[in-house]
Amino acid sequence: MSSVTATYIENRERVQPDDVNNYGTAHGGNVAKWMDEVGAMSAMRHAGNTCVTARIDRLDFERPIPQGDTCIIESYAYATGETSIRVRLRAYRENPQTGTRERTTESYFVFVAVDEDMNPTTVTDLSVESERCRKLREDALEGERDMSS
Repeated sequence: MSSVTATYIENRERVQPDDVNNYGTAHGGNVAKWMDEVGAMSAMRHAGNTCVTARIDRLDFERPIPQGDTCIIESYAYATGETSIRVRLRAYRENPQTGTRERTTESYFVFVAVDEDMNPTTVTDLSVESERCRKLREDALEGERDMSS
C-alpha cells in the first residue's frame, strides 16, 4: 500500500513550436496527452502494475500556455476502487525566466490497473500517513465535487 504523497509527481514540458496551435499557445490535445501520461505514472506508482485510462472527468482549459513557457503537470492518486485509481491532475504555465506560475487546466482521471494480459487487477487502498496526504486527498475530493456541480 502506498500513500497519497508517494504518488505525487510534478513534470515539466517546455512548450515548443511543434506543440502549439495557430494562436501560438499549447494545443489542448498536447496538454491532455501530457496530463494523461503523468496521471498514469501516479496510478502505476500506487498499483505496481500498468494502468490504462478509463475515464476523464471534464477537462477544463482555463487559460492558454504560450510557446516558450513551461507546462507543469501536477498529479497524484487520491482514491481507489477495486481495480481503479482516481488521480487529480492540474496543469500550470510557468514563465521560465521568472518562475511565475498560473493554473491553466484541471481534471480528474480514472485509471484501471491491468495485468500482463490487459485484464483488470485489484489495487490496494491508498494510505493517508501525514497531514500533507490528508490535505491533498481532501482538496481532490472537494474539487471533484465542485466539478460535478
